[in-house]
Amino acid sequence: MTSTFHRTFRRLLLALTALAAVAVVAGCGGSSVSSSKSDAAPEGKSGPFTIGYDVYWLGNSWSVQLYQEFKASAERNKGDISKVVYTQSDNQVQKQISNVQSMISRKVDAIIMTPISPSATVPVIKQAKAAGIPVILLSAEADTDEYTSLVTVDQKKFGAAGAQWLADKLGGKGNIYALNGIAGVSTDSLRFDGAKEVFKKYPGIKIVADAHASWDEAQAKRAVSNMLSSHPEVDGVWSQGGAMTLGAIQAFQAARKDLVPMVGENNNGLMKEWVELKDQGFDSVGVTNPTWLADDALKTTIKALKGEPFEKDNVLTPPTITNDDLQEFVRTDLPDSFWVNTRLSDAQVDALFSK
Repeated sequence: MTSTFHRTFRRLLLALTALAAVAVVAGCGGSSVSSSKSDAAPEGKSGPFTIGYDVYWLGNSWSVQLYQEFKASAERNKGDISKVVYTQSDNQVQKQISNVQSMISRKVDAIIMTPISPSATVPVIKQAKAAGIPVILLSAEADTDEYTSLVTVDQKKFGAAGAQWLADKLGGKGNIYALNGIAGVSTDSLRFDGAKEVFKKYPGIKIVADAHASWDEAQAKRAVSNMLSSHPEVDGVWSQGGAMTLGAIQAFQAARKDLVPMVGENNNGLMKEWVELKDQGFDSVGVTNPTWLADDALKTTIKALKGEPFEKDNVLTPPTITNDDLQEFVRTDLPDSFWVNTRLSDAQVDALFSK
């Protein structure tokens, strides 16, 4: 097989691991773990539609690729879209609220947003509903059921998957560091909750230090450097983001500290380093929060506007990448910022990421 075919086959196989014995959302690449049917829009429209899309953040490579996946999906579905109204919130809650209110004033047909705060965004979601505008939540939850649809992975299972791998790797005992994302974001808290539920089963595992590093490599390196100074006896690292795991590796190397098992994600930079360090005994696991969720969110939005059936809560089980299939996903020809589980075409990937 050619390398391109092989990569495509493996990507399809990864997506299919999430499909077992559960309902499949039409057009999606994953399975619904927790889903409930939403009533179709009372009056389906024929389109084309004006879609509001709030870019919640462009502060790390995952959020940038999520945005690129949405733009690629909008191009694929351009027959149903007359215009996309883009706003950018820079990870600021009040700015996001203002941006969504602006979309409501502009009378867009639907809004896709990633809530920066699960609580603070509730009033504006209710405002959109009152205005008759469907709101689709992408990759983060809100503390209300008045949204139209939620498209995400099961973030608690995401955190739990990595925690279980680490607990097994350590034989149920050891001191560990925990690296979290952005405080206040539902994704962050849910992942850590999932991990802590697993660690409670292993009293021999102690979280001796934790920090929020915003899913960012440089911040994680600084945080872990500080942890190594104050808590040098460590046996493993639970991280809820691949870029942070890469930063943790760098901190260990800078401190001339032997590497320990570290939970990771499907971040290409981590995977390239993982391949290089395998001979030194390093091991990791790539828990996947696919950027193609943006594609699923747009497809769901169009279904809702047309009055077609869709899932209200489309919560997917995160697939994982292990040593056994690492070589099938790593892209040594692409930079660290690439996330390997994608629906971008090879041409789009090359245009965005090739050196």
